[in-house]
Amino acid sequence: MQFEGIYTPLVTAHRADYSIDREQTAAVVDYLIGAGVHGLIVAGTTGEYYAQSIDERLEMMAFVHAHIAARVPTIVGTGAIRTEDSIELAIAARDLGANALLVATPPYACPTERENALHALAIDAAANLPIMLYNYPGRMSSEMGEEYLDRVGRSPNFKAIKESSGDINRVHTLARDYPHVALSCGMDDQALEFFAWGARSWVCAGSNFAPHAHIALYRACALEGNFDKGRRIMSAMLPLMRVLEQGGKFVQCIKEGLNIRGLPVGPPRRPLMPLDKDEKRELAEVVRVMDRAIETIEAESA
Repeated sequence: MQFEGIYTPLVTAHRADYSIDREQTAAVVDYLIGAGVHGLIVAGTTGEYYAQSIDERLEMMAFVHAHIAARVPTIVGTGAIRTEDSIELAIAARDLGANALLVATPPYACPTERENALHALAIDAAANLPIMLYNYPGRMSSEMGEEYLDRVGRSPNFKAIKESSGDINRVHTLARDYPHVALSCGMDDQALEFFAWGARSWVCAGSNFAPHAHIALYRACALEGNFDKGRRIMSAMLPLMRVLEQGGKFVQCIKEGLNIRGLPVGPPRRPLMPLDKDEKRELAEVVRVMDRAIETIEAESA
């Protein structure tokens, strides 16, 4: 599998009692596929996998994969503290026919690079599926550094890496020294730089409710090579990215963004709480201005 395009880490819709709302989750899947995203990730951080039991995660991956019905690739996140749980999830993903896995560092454990690599290789050996790595040291407290990449590089299944460190020097190193591992943008406010360094995909939570904006930037930079247009689109998107990152209310903002689009997906699971009225107002205004700006840019270049 080649990772190309916009990959949306799907939210999990909830009812008021925090139970999973399958009908609304399916509605988001249909909205995203209709908008033209290139793949969907089940059980990413945006899907609140960390607040779900293993049984819920197995149920969600099976339900979402069946509802996607091969319209776009399904990528399943295997994030867990225990390697055994990650392997269980990976085998289940393989058995139901998922196209690829998203493999992150086990949270809280803070493994060494060798330990972390052996964790990823154990998942690979169990499932034998294409893998996108997920480097997010700010949340996991461990870096997928050179020792890690050299070890996992022994398997051809490690196809791509979602780089979310925020360190632009990592982008340079990956593009220059690890060209066999496709570079995927995992730091939204650096998307333009990722594309300039050859990234062909973007894993972007904001595409849950703003798929057209994210696709527009991907198309301008990765397909058309028009970085003048890309800079204009990126400039229009930056206020949204600032709002999404402020105050640590990322998942809450993504869910409220879907509410703005007329796709109510309920609250995040506790301990997270929904946005307050002022935060909702600010997000709605930022989305409105961004939509108008990108619509203008697209019309002028048509």
